[in-house]
Amino acid sequence: MQAAADDTVPVPADSSVVVAMEDFEDFVRAHLPSLLRTAFLLTGGDGPAAEDAVQETLTRLYPRWARVQQADYPLAYVRRSLINTYLNSVRSTSAREFVALDSVDRGAGGDMTQAVGDRDQIRRLIRQLPERQRVALVLRYFDDLTDREVARAMGCRPGTARSLISRGLSAVRATLSPSQLGDRDA
Repeated sequence: MQAAADDTVPVPADSSVVVAMEDFEDFVRAHLPSLLRTAFLLTGGDGPAAEDAVQETLTRLYPRWARVQQADYPLAYVRRSLINTYLNSVRSTSAREFVALDSVDRGAGGDMTQAVGDRDQIRRLIRQLPERQRVALVLRYFDDLTDREVARAMGCRPGTARSLISRGLSAVRATLSPSQLGDRDA
């Protein structure tokens, strides 16, 4: 039995579904740049992989958006899901390929060539870190989270987060020259 095209009956929209969809859209509009930046740094500058990770995360969370909204910190919930998406993709990928960053921070004054070289070196060093250390450093220094927030986002204890941050920084500092470290005692 086929229904004729004219036999369609309009279904009234459930107001709670419409509100949840609007809340989701508002959240995405407000936090997409931050989520993309985090994913971009986690993937070592691979823009398409960062966009894929954010899209996959939001796609998986959309059907459960009411549960996300009930969390104490919805952004932290989404960020944690993004980190899990990234770590799962790294684990499932046998051959990793990182694309060098091609954007240049246009700071005020100074030797631009030296600044670009230093940033590229730091990015290469960060990309060489183990994934959990990289995640910890990105969350702590690029997303400006506290150690407790990093631990919550990574699903570990604050001491573990501090240890990952410390080891990551030590690994990066070990390869920098004293002049690159600035006034720090090397």
